[in-house]
Amino acid sequence: MQRLTTIFVSFLKIGMFTFGGGYAMLPLIERELITKRKWIEQKEFLDLLTLAQSIPGPIAVNTAVFVGYKVRGLRGAAAALLGTVTPSFVIILAIAIFFAGIRQNP
Repeated sequence: MQRLTTIFVSFLKIGMFTFGGGYAMLPLIERELITKRKWIEQKEFLDLLTLAQSIPGPIAVNTAVFVGYKVRGLRGAAAALLGTVTPSFVIILAIAIFFAGIRQNP
C-alpha cells in the first residue's frame, strides 16, 4: 500500500514540471505511474484515461483522482488531486498578490 505523501509528491512533481495543459501532463503521468512506480498497468491506465475524458473537468486532474483512488482509495484521490493542483494554485496566488500590490500604481 502506497503512502499518501508518496502519491502527493508524485503528482506534485507532475503538476510543477508540466506546461501546456492536461494533455501535456499525460506522458508524465504515464511514465511516473506505470514505468517508475508500477502502480497500475498500461491497459488500466488507458481505461482510466478513457473514463477521465468522458467526464467534465481537466483530464489531468480527473486522471490523477482516478489513479489516486485506485491506489489508495478516497484519501489517495485527495492526495493526488492536491498534488496536481497545488503548483498552479500557488503560482496564480503569487501573481494575484503581486498584481494586488501594484494595482493602484499609475
